[in-house]
Amino acid sequence: MSTPSPTPSPTPPPCQEPSYLGFGCDWVSRKAAIETLIASAPGHPALILHDRLTGTEYQAGPTDRASWTGSTIKLALALVAIETERERGQQLPSRTSEDIALMLSVSDDAAASRMWSRYGGTRLLTIFRERFGMAGLVMAGSNGDWGALTCVPADLTALVLYLLDHTSPETRANLTHAMRTVGDIQRWGVWGAGPNMRPGVKDGWLHTAGTWTVATVGFAGPDERYVISIMYPMPAGQDSLTLGAQTLTDLTALIFGRATPAPAIIRPS
Repeated sequence: MSTPSPTPSPTPPPCQEPSYLGFGCDWVSRKAAIETLIASAPGHPALILHDRLTGTEYQAGPTDRASWTGSTIKLALALVAIETERERGQQLPSRTSEDIALMLSVSDDAAASRMWSRYGGTRLLTIFRERFGMAGLVMAGSNGDWGALTCVPADLTALVLYLLDHTSPETRANLTHAMRTVGDIQRWGVWGAGPNMRPGVKDGWLHTAGTWTVATVGFAGPDERYVISIMYPMPAGQDSLTLGAQTLTDLTALIFGRATPAPAIIRPS
């Protein structure tokens, strides 16, 4: 009498998103975790993840909501200075090189104010909008300086895409290196992608009208494949720099399948 063959286990259904953003089937659980965190965070962050390899883009949260740019706009100030001097046929003045380094490493406000005045002040908004693609950028504050700007996450995404896709090899190499080697004060947000993803970041944080707004923009992955922008204006009474920065760090970590809470260095501004 023959022994019956065991019944084979059913074959699991194929992944419905095998190549979405290059993350394979893991993306389904990552996406769910991202959206759960956004839904539970007071005020709800807004996130855009752009895949430069495929052009695919994932959005979560209220991405049409304008928020303060904070210090993220310092990346645009660095870019406009470099391109202005090149158009003049000149090397970067040493004072400008020093201010770019200060802005990108430790997010120095005084350096940004000098650059804003040196390269045109509010006239720079036309360049930021038309050349860098920051179409939603608005001078929303009354003092008319670089710290009074608002935008949506798509504007920050466009800024980094301009850096990565439309600048000279030298400019791209110099600024991506600066963003990968930021000082401790900016090791949060997109930094949460983890060292294996070689992230570069420009963070922003602003306390105004009694509440905190935080933002982060940057890139991660081989050949800077992924551009991430997250903006988070927190409601009064449910806000802090620590909460905001950790939330942005954790959202980035979830994109790349890392554990949360992700390591972040958050220092008082």
